Amino acid sequence: MKMKLSDLRAILQKHPDTFPRFVLPNGDSIPAHAHVTEVGHVAKNFIDCGGVIGKNETILLQTHVGRDVDHRLKSDRFAKILQLGERVLPHDQLEVEVEYDCCVVAQYPVTEVQPAGDHLDIILGKRRTQCLAQERRKEAVAPEACCATAASACC
Repeated sequence: MKMKLSDLRAILQKHPDTFPRFVLPNGDSIPAHAHVTEVGHVAKNFIDCGGVIGKNETILLQTHVGRDVDHRLKSDRFAKILQLGERVLPHDQLEVEVEYDCCVVAQYPVTEVQPAGDHLDIILGKRRTQCLAQERRKEAVAPEACCATAASACC
């Protein structure tokens, strides 16, 4: 399950003296001196291979690993950065993703947050590409009827 901005903000406010630690899907962490340098609203309008138009909206937090290894982001400051983002965000019920430049820019959905001593582990999940038309075909009651015409939206 992916975390909404309102849930992330509530956890940060509940643990203001902790240090956020972004945990990648493989168990490694983004370096401890990383900062959240951008809060953005991303709206993706698309058409899939079956001709169905869709839209996906998320909150995207850009992380940056700089040279200053002594300056650490605390949860209270992180919450203030999210509060600044309210000026560009439509609402706080959108799911949150973290952008990290490890050799290519990658985006990871925030799946959960766990207190861990003086840290607040922000667990990041994997994003996968998928064929939405194929997913609709699997959900169809009569798959053979779904693809009866070439113009069908689920083929």
